[in-house]
Parts: sequence; structure tokens; C-alpha cells
Amino acid sequence: MTTLRRLGSTDLNIAPLVLGGNVFGWTADQARSFAILDAFVDGGGTMIDTADVYSAWAPGHRGGESETVIGAWLKASGKRDQVLIATKVGMLPGEGGAKLAPARIAAACDASLERLGVDTIDLYFAHQDDEDVTQEAALEAFGRLVDSGKIRVVGASNFHAARLKSALDLARTHDLPHYHVLQPEYNLVSRHKFEGELQNLCVEHNIGVVPYFGLASGFLTGKYRSSDDLGKSVRGSRVAALLEGNGLAVLAAMDDIADETGATLAQIALAWLAAQAGVTAPIASATSVAQLQELLGSMTLELSRDQLDRLTAAGA
Repeated sequence: MTTLRRLGSTDLNIAPLVLGGNVFGWTADQARSFAILDAFVDGGGTMIDTADVYSAWAPGHRGGESETVIGAWLKASGKRDQVLIATKVGMLPGEGGAKLAPARIAAACDASLERLGVDTIDLYFAHQDDEDVTQEAALEAFGRLVDSGKIRVVGASNFHAARLKSALDLARTHDLPHYHVLQPEYNLVSRHKFEGELQNLCVEHNIGVVPYFGLASGFLTGKYRSSDDLGKSVRGSRVAALLEGNGLAVLAAMDDIADETGATLAQIALAWLAAQAGVTAPIASATSVAQLQELLGSMTLELSRDQLDRLTAAGA
């Protein structure tokens, strides 16, 4: 039985792994996506993370493909009451303006609700900061969505510490919604964007953290160990820089711990994340049920303090 964790100060309780929805309707077709989603819920998973912009980057796509597939699965499976749905606004241009303009937030939320086929989005993220819109105006727009019952909890993704702090201060001063959850980039080989001031802020304010890129675009699965491996995937070019610096040292430490525990490198990477201060659950995606089953193993993997410390030191 998976032990649920409270997501920061919210009333949401989630398993220690969030399923990333970026692949649905892109590298995973509908049938495969349905199988992955079913296996995730059957394996104890509780939260699915998507965004309106998924997968606008793919040729012929406009955005909304992932939400549409998830919505079709929710309708076909009847499992809406078994999962929490997180989605985002701020990267897909459209009605109401761009990024976090209040009219854009309102229009994007309605579009996401329609694609998902739900009455309420459990966790709605500002996908990125927007310095062209006052933070007060954006928070007021999210507040109207909370008041109308269209969303339950507001989160922030890709925010720097200073901007998150100013948003928290504004919320407290003007009785506006707080960003209760943060979604940053964070993993064993990419730590500078979160560790330090931002992590400390999240711990201080009990902000639940659900990091993305937990496997560093596949690098932390051990798939890429030399330049000869970069052609194994379309993501190979993203991880080329990780072969330099401490990337290979991290893989070596992970290999040792894999020998000690019998766990896979992906499971070790996600378990390390789940053990970090402030982190509630890492996000990871899968393009097959077999991949998903491997990821689920991270939810019950408990690394020792010595193992955690060795991994941390290797990536320092």
C-alpha cells in the first residue's frame, strides 16, 4: 500500500510519484496512453500532471493534445474520483492574451476544463512567471477561478525565489490566493535552479514541491554514458552536456547503489528526489506500461542516509 503525502499545506494527499502527461497524444498514442494511465492508478498513483501547451511543439499539433487524451481516458475509465488532475496556463498563446494576463488565465482554464471533461481542476499552475502582468492581477484572476469552483489549488512553475516570495507577500497582504505548490526543474544533475534560496523558501512556507525533469531527459536512467549513446533517442542532444562535469560521477554513484539495493537507476533518481527537503513527489513520464511499472518501484524504495549522502556528494 502506497503511503500518501500531504502536498504542502493543501488538502491534497498524493503518492510520492506524479505521472507526467507530456507524452500523451505525442509519443504515446491514445491506446498506449490509456494503458499507462490505467497501470498508474492500479499501481497506487494518484496525481497526473499536464499542461495546455502539451504538445504544441510537435509538427501538426496546436496544444491541448495531452489534456484531450486524459479527458477521454477519464470518461472511458470512470476513474475521475481516483485521481487528482494538475494542469497549467502561461505558455500556450490564445484567447485573452498571452502568459498570465487575467483574461488569458480565465479563457485557458475554461478550455482546459472542456478538454479534460471535468468540473474542477485540482491543481492549476502558472506555467511560468510573467513580468508584464502584475502579480496582484494574476493572483486575483486565480482567485476568481477558486471562488467559482473551477480550480482547487494554485501553484507556480519555473518561478525564481524572489518572484515567488513577492507573490507570497502580496497574497498575505491583500488576502489573495497563495501559490501552495511549486514545480521546478530539479534532479541529481540539475540542482542549482532549486537548491538554496528557493528550496529554503518552500520549506519555510510549507509549499509542496513536485519537480519535473526528475530523470534529466533520460540521462539518469544510465542510457547515455558516452557521446556514442546520444543517437539512441531524440532527446540525446539535450543530455550531451551532462557527459561533462559531474554527470558520469553521479551515474557511478548510482551504479554502486543499484548493486546494493537491486533498484534501477531511474528508481534511485526518483527516490533521491522524494527524500529531499520540501519535495512531496517528483514527476516522471512513461511511454510504455513497462516503463511505468519501473517508475512505480520508486514509490517504495527507501534509500539509507549514507546512500542519499553519497548521491548528493556525487552531484555537488
